Amino acid sequence: MASPGSIKRIVAASLIGTTIEWYDFFLYGTAAALVFNKLFFPTTDPLTGTLIAFITYAIGFLARPLGGVVFGHFGDKVGRKKLLVVSLLMMGGATFAMGLLPTYAAVGVGAPVLLTLLRLVQGFALGGEWGGAVLIVSEHGGDRHRGFWASWPQSGAPGGNLLATGVLAVLAAVQSDAAFLAWGWRIPFLLSGVLVVVGLWIRLSVSESPVFLAAQARARAEAARGVREKAPVVQVLRRSRLQVLTAMGTRFGENISYYVLTSFLLVYVTTHLGLPKSTALNAVLIGSAVHFLAIPAWGALSDRIGRRPVTLIGSVGMALWAFGFFALVDSESFPVITAAVTAGLLLHGAMYGPQAAFISEMFDTGVRYSGASMGSQLASVFAGAPAPVIAVELLKDYDSSVPVSLYLCAAALVTTLTVLLARETRGRDLAGTGPTASAPGRTGRLPAETTPDPV
Repeated sequence: MASPGSIKRIVAASLIGTTIEWYDFFLYGTAAALVFNKLFFPTTDPLTGTLIAFITYAIGFLARPLGGVVFGHFGDKVGRKKLLVVSLLMMGGATFAMGLLPTYAAVGVGAPVLLTLLRLVQGFALGGEWGGAVLIVSEHGGDRHRGFWASWPQSGAPGGNLLATGVLAVLAAVQSDAAFLAWGWRIPFLLSGVLVVVGLWIRLSVSESPVFLAAQARARAEAARGVREKAPVVQVLRRSRLQVLTAMGTRFGENISYYVLTSFLLVYVTTHLGLPKSTALNAVLIGSAVHFLAIPAWGALSDRIGRRPVTLIGSVGMALWAFGFFALVDSESFPVITAAVTAGLLLHGAMYGPQAAFISEMFDTGVRYSGASMGSQLASVFAGAPAPVIAVELLKDYDSSVPVSLYLCAAALVTTLTVLLARETRGRDLAGTGPTASAPGRTGRLPAETTPDPV
């Protein structure tokens, strides 16, 4: 277990790094709703252009499982810290390059092609980021407060969204729409280069996970005795398939709800309700600030009452809030819209806060980076990636928010069912060497692991 001062430094390094990477990733989503549909995918129908922009947004998610597998493999082999540095450089480089791209009016079809390729690089990098960031905190911290400490890197998601939305909101406020479309939108992307330098300096200052170093020493001892080690991804697929599915189900409702509450909201408010984009941007801005603080609070609560009960508060609450959310947004009142977004993000935080510890505790050290990344990133492909596309298509086809509410409710119920069937993991010793099973009816705290699992 790391000292209090050490764990705070490690948490700060992970939080700042994840905030920067999520800033880069969310910047694309926000720009897809406000800018890319006009500059890179121009069509006569605004919703069609937005739909195409969101499809390229979803393409970034397709690269995330591949990034999770590659980064997970090397993260389980050579360490968490090295791979976190690589993911930060890849993400920042791709985002900076987006700020330099020519538009469709300048080079034609080459513009969206280049944009899509850079989006794939973003997705690949983020696929490896999440697992490493939460694991290096989880494995440094002790068992009693893991939910709290590990939830701080999770706050990097609203932190990044807060930063991306805030920068765009400031630019939208001080620039005319013509100036913003002409060149102002490039500033947040180019700013990523400065942020990466800061994040890199901080990340290089942290130490490698002691739990990983101990597992690495065991692996070397096994290798010296002639025991052949299988690739981590092979071990996960052979021994931990149920845990991967549990991780996916746990993330399903959380992932979809977040992108509906943030990215799709921008489209709904500006295109369907005809309100200024600042209304949605500022509502998300305020909601993200509350969300940022709520996530570690939910994580701390999961240390007291368990990962499952806190997650269920969020998933059941979201299934119900799916209908009240759009009813409030339809009021077209900025305070009411802000309250609707904030309440939704608070419920999302209940699912998201315990998630880092919950998923980390499902896997053995030797395959933890691979297993956690696979479960998390595969969920993003089936849940987060198509969420804005499906929501926009439902709105386009039915001209109503009711189908979107049903979609959001169904997603939250998937997570509810998964967590009800899962085993509680609070209190697990991460230095153990056996996999944690997720099984129906097993809801008590886990004992120390006893199943041998050579790494």
